[in-house]
Order: sequence, then structure tokens, then C-alpha cells
Amino acid sequence: MRLPTMRQPHTDLPRVRFDGSPLSIEDVAALAERRAVAELSPEPAFRERIARGADFLDRLLREDGVVYGVTTGYGDSCTVVIPPDLVTELPHHLYTYHGCGAGRFLTPEETRAVLAARLASLSQGVSGVSVALLQQLEQLLVHDVLPLIPAEGSVGASGDLTPLSYVAAVLCGERDVWFGGERRPAREVLAQLGIEPLKLRPKEGLAIMNGTAVMTALACLAWQRAEYVSRLATRLTACNVLASAGNAHHFDEALFAVKPHAGQQRVARRLRADLASERPARNEQRLQDRYSLRCAPHVIGVLEDTLPFFRTLIENELNSANDNPIIDGEREQVLHGGHFYGGHIAFAMDGLKNAVANVADLLDRQLALLVDTRYNHGLPSNLSGATGPRGAINHGLKALQISVSAWTAEALKLTMPASVFSRSTECHNQDKVSMGTIAARDCLRVLELTEQVVAAMLIAARQGLSLRRRLDAQLALSPALTAFCADLEDRIALVVEDRALDADLQSLLAALRERAWSVHEA
Repeated sequence: MRLPTMRQPHTDLPRVRFDGSPLSIEDVAALAERRAVAELSPEPAFRERIARGADFLDRLLREDGVVYGVTTGYGDSCTVVIPPDLVTELPHHLYTYHGCGAGRFLTPEETRAVLAARLASLSQGVSGVSVALLQQLEQLLVHDVLPLIPAEGSVGASGDLTPLSYVAAVLCGERDVWFGGERRPAREVLAQLGIEPLKLRPKEGLAIMNGTAVMTALACLAWQRAEYVSRLATRLTACNVLASAGNAHHFDEALFAVKPHAGQQRVARRLRADLASERPARNEQRLQDRYSLRCAPHVIGVLEDTLPFFRTLIENELNSANDNPIIDGEREQVLHGGHFYGGHIAFAMDGLKNAVANVADLLDRQLALLVDTRYNHGLPSNLSGATGPRGAINHGLKALQISVSAWTAEALKLTMPASVFSRSTECHNQDKVSMGTIAARDCLRVLELTEQVVAAMLIAARQGLSLRRRLDAQLALSPALTAFCADLEDRIALVVEDRALDADLQSLLAALRERAWSVHEA
């Protein structure tokens, strides 16, 4: 039964139900972006399944059963027997001594995703927690009470212990939260909402912290951002082919039929659609454009082809029970294992950041061609819109190209895999760890840098196509590109006289992260 102090605010937003059934990356993203509301299933069968594990643990304790992390210490302290009268204090000590995180705080979006990922795992019903704990997590999401979680301090096994300790502490009314646009003590906010701080049951501290929720949450958000970057990079490539008077036949259907990577073929199909016009392809005397244009489907296609695989890894982890031990209330078993190990997420994030960084590098090379009169086939130097005598003192996108090169270099530098840097920790109990959370944070940083490259390329696309029209007034665009370019022209003034472009970049970044452009099919 729902705790009487807890309330469900009225909202017309769609609901994401937590009942142990599979959730998608999109479900987590919707909760993270406040486009949906979390709802713990009220179904009696679900609540009975959750309670069964907690009841089983209670019976084991009464019968003097030995349960790791319940009647023993943690990690290498598993041989330390906890006196019965101190068992109830052990969860408090777990989240207390793990309060040593550092670095930036997770963003509100990232924090909501963490809460959703942890709730999804515990809702599988094999963690030995109470319904009250799940309700408390639900209420943090519903009321947008966000634990301030330091991003650094997890090696990705035994799960995200240190960052998740901040979730456990807030559930109990300790540490600070972000609420209503300000930082406040958790106890104060819970009291304002009429929510009683939890007193964790014997295994509940371990259940909250001993899992992969942080890395999985960040991976969900990274996947969504990468998928959009892929589609937008394809649209920008079409713009750059037209701006540089390139050869659209490089993306011919028959050509791509003989190399059957589905993602690569999908990118080529999108380019064909964007470049379609009633006029035949021009400049056919130039048989082959440079690789950054001609091979764009091959570069972006790697990302497209890996996205479905990475989705499978991420969603499997999202919908798993990933703490230890597993409490099977139906069979009345306590199963000790290592489901907190985040190797699949680590691999997915190391791979995704590599594929995304390659897309940044592709766009960087395209811009280098566009600004250079040796390669841009008639466009002005640095895509400057200035003409006549004033052309001498105006520099167009010269500095923007330098910044794009810097952002790309930094993204490429971060592609070294985190997952191979396992460290032996915790008195060699955790002697092989995943580094999944570091990989996920690296991936998000690569995406941030790549999105900055994409924002700059939006400026270059607006500039390059406008300048190409000066040379070819009859230039025909497909309906999709016509609408896209009209939108860019509304957002960005043509760069004629030199001006600072940082405000334009920030505006475009915000639009990109809100997925303002409908580019190709999802």
C-alpha cells in the first residue's frame, strides 16, 4: 500500500510505469527531460513479489542466517560477523563512508536518469528491498528532488558505490538535493513534501548502491545524443556536398548495394534523399570528391551500424537486477555473484565515443575543405560573405575552423578506452573492475565536443549554401534541404562583416540538444 505521506502531483504528462517489465532508452530519456512521470505499479501481484524478498530476508535474520552485507561486513570484510544488535545500523555506515565523491555534480537530467535506472533494477523484485524504498525513489522522481551526486569516484564494480551513496543518503534525509532551482538540505525538502525519511532495512543500503545505475543512466543519455548526431551529420554532409559543388553520384544505390552494411546503406539513402533535385548532377568531370565527402556514409555508417548493438547492451543492463547478493524470494535462495560489474556498459561507451569522435573528425575535414579556396570550387576564402574592398579586412569563418579543429582534437584524444584501465581496489576484493562510469563520462564529453563541432557546421552550412547560390542562382535543393536551410537562415544571419559567433553557437547548441530539426527517420 502507498505510504500515506506521499503524494502524486497532477500532471497530463505520459507515465513510465515501473513494474519489472522492460524499459527503453527512450523511457529513461523522457523521465530525464521531464517529458514523462514515473509511476510505481500499484498492482498487488507486483507489490507482493517485491515484499516476498524482504520477508524472506527477515526470516533468515530471525533464524540466524548468514547473508553477505546483511549480517557480515562489506567487500573484503565479508568474514566479519556483525553482532545482531548492530545489523540495523550497517546500511547507514555503508552510505556514510562512501560519501567521498568529487568532481562536478551530475546534471539534473543525468540525476533523473540515475534514479530511473536504479528504480528499474530494484523493480525486478530480486534485491530484497521493501516496497517503501521503491516508493521513496518514485517520489524523488515525481517531485523532482534530485540528490547532488558527484560524478567521480566509481570504478564500475562493485557498481557505482560512491555516487549511489548520495542517493541512499537523500532517501534517508541526509546530504543535499537540488530542488526548485536551488541547493537545499534533503531533510528540509522531504519535510516540505510530507515525505518521511527512510530507515533502511538490513540489505537496502547495499541494494541501492551495489549496482550499475549511474553508468547505465549516462549511457542511455549518450545513446540518444549519438543517434541524433548521426542523423544531423548526414544532413550537414548533404549541405557540404552542394556547397562545394560535389558529386552526388558517390551515394548511388547500386554502388552501396555491393557493400551491405545496413547502417552505411541507410546513410547513403538519406544523402540521396537530401540531394535529390530535378536537375542532373553537376561537375561530373570531377569523378571523385575527397574522402570526407565521398566516404561520409562509410564513416557515419559505422556509428549507425553500432547503435542497435549498443542499444541492446544498454537496455539489457537497464532491465537487469545488478546488485549483490540476489535475493530470490520465491525459491528462498540467496545467490552471491557479480552482477554489479559494468563491463557491457563500459564496452558500449568506449565503442560509442570512438564512433562519435570519428564523425566529429569527418565534419572537421569537411569544414577544412569548405574554407580553403584550393578545394571549395569557387567559394570565397574562409566562406566570407564580404565583397569589394571590405573583403580585405573580413575573415569569415577562419577562427571557427580553428575552434572546430581544437574541439575535434580533444574528442579524438578522449577515445582511449577506459575499460582496459582496470585497477585492483578494496584490499584486492575488487581486483578486476569495469571502469564503466568513467567510460560513460568520457563518452558524454566526446558528445559535448562533437555537438560543438555540429553547431559550427550548421553555421558553415548556412554560409556555404548562401555563397554557392551567389555563384549559381539556379541551384536547386530538395524539399528537405530547402526547409532546413530556411530554418538556418532564420536562426543565423549571414556572416558578412566579422562578428563574434559564440552567441550563435550557444543558441544552435541549445536547439541541437532539444532536437529542433527533424532530420531523416528516427
